[in-house]
Amino acid sequence: MRGLIDVAVPDIGDFDAVEVIEVLVAVGDTVDVEQALLTLESDKASMEIPSSAAGVVKEVLVNVGDAVSEGSVVVRLASVDSTAAASKAESKKEDKTLAIADSGSVESININVPDIGDFDAVEVIEVSVAVGDVVEEEQSLITLESDKASMEIPSTAAGTVTEIKVLVGDNVAEGDLIVVLSGQPAGAAKTEAPVVAEVAKPAPAAATSAPAPIVSAPPVTTKPQGHIHASPTVRKFARELGVDLATVKKASGPKRRLLKEDIKQHVKQILSGTSSAAVSSGSGIPPIPAIDFSKFGEIEEKPLSKIKRLTGTNLTRAWLNVPMVTHHELADITEMEAFRKSLKPDAERRGVKVTFLAFIMKALVAALKEFPQFNASLSPDGQRLIYKKYYNLGIAVATPNGLVVPVFKDVDKTNIFDLAEQMGVISKKARDGKLSPKEMQGACMTISSLGGIGGTAFTPIVNAPEVAILGATRADIQPVWNGKEFEPRLMLPLDMTYDHRVIDGSDAAAFMVALSGYLNDIRRVLL
Repeated sequence: MRGLIDVAVPDIGDFDAVEVIEVLVAVGDTVDVEQALLTLESDKASMEIPSSAAGVVKEVLVNVGDAVSEGSVVVRLASVDSTAAASKAESKKEDKTLAIADSGSVESININVPDIGDFDAVEVIEVSVAVGDVVEEEQSLITLESDKASMEIPSTAAGTVTEIKVLVGDNVAEGDLIVVLSGQPAGAAKTEAPVVAEVAKPAPAAATSAPAPIVSAPPVTTKPQGHIHASPTVRKFARELGVDLATVKKASGPKRRLLKEDIKQHVKQILSGTSSAAVSSGSGIPPIPAIDFSKFGEIEEKPLSKIKRLTGTNLTRAWLNVPMVTHHELADITEMEAFRKSLKPDAERRGVKVTFLAFIMKALVAALKEFPQFNASLSPDGQRLIYKKYYNLGIAVATPNGLVVPVFKDVDKTNIFDLAEQMGVISKKARDGKLSPKEMQGACMTISSLGGIGGTAFTPIVNAPEVAILGATRADIQPVWNGKEFEPRLMLPLDMTYDHRVIDGSDAAAFMVALSGYLNDIRRVLL
């Protein structure tokens, strides 16, 4: 054994004090030239630092979270002579392959870069296999990355890797030789092909008395606690999908390295509801990581009210289960407003205040009668539509403790003055926190009105199992062309979010046109 070799951070461009996010080697590991030692990540990019020499790791001089710059010594190696290195490589290869047929010649298979489109001299950013690995057809061998895309190059055959012709950082083009495989002995039957015994070690909690399976591909192992091994491309891919690498339980790459396929499989499990991470966290998506905000300045914590907690749970459930689309519309309510003002003397005698909302409720019921699929709910199994023959509307009310939705029953049978009176009574009960659960159940559709506050548009969330929700913001005077000239008209912005499993876009547009028509001429509600 020769002297020690210090491996330092090479020229990494205009970066200084870049954080170490992963250490890929440990004391005692044997590394090759260009093998990744650690991964750095700045606010702009992540990069792997390769070894400038081959040898055995004697010291690792950095930890995750440290900041390094060009010239920082990160690993100290003990060099080994070529004979020892070759012996170790051969031993490593023998450890991976239990048996290869003694008789018959072994077929040698060259794997070349296939047609990769209009790309030439594309950089190799990851080599996913090692000499001695047994690969299956279509298994990823290397990953390339151009300035436009990254792509994995699959194997065109099954076999054992005997030579790797490229290194990370090399540039390749169509037709370049990248890997050489040894196939079956000539003339051997396919069923007698050699088997590489790589056994996935079960996690302690999953120990079983059943024999471990023998597989002919790199094992899918439970990802160990501690450092997460993944290339910058895989990390970027995970970030784009919003996947926390710490939640990915299976790592199928060499040396328990996460591959893109592992990320894809993890996302599929989440979407299908079979992910253990999803089950344990109680949601279908990876959790948002906890942050200690006190590190950045003074903070104050206040508990959420029970109403806000329950509302958050209900809205999250609806958001995750319902494919929502929002349709925006402008309704001309100039005549409706004139009619509303004309009712003011009668309203004052009754001791009530008639607002836009009462008219919107009556117009909405008329539209629901015209389009009954909006006055329906999807059955729990998603196979049937349940049509309702009653017309109850929920009205979202902001209170000091959070949002509540009292339900107004039989709106089709209630006149404008009675609706106005009910709204006054129920709004006060809501603000005082005296609404009963029964008074907040049974809505066919909900209205969320921000007209008293402002805004021009928003996206309300469907209050499932309802199939739509109507939003309204502040009406204002706008110039509208009447065919001859612009005239001032009072326009009301409306926003309807709907469940796309039940309602098509054309139905939503037709519904909103009809609703706008009723608001434009409120007399049509009587027809």
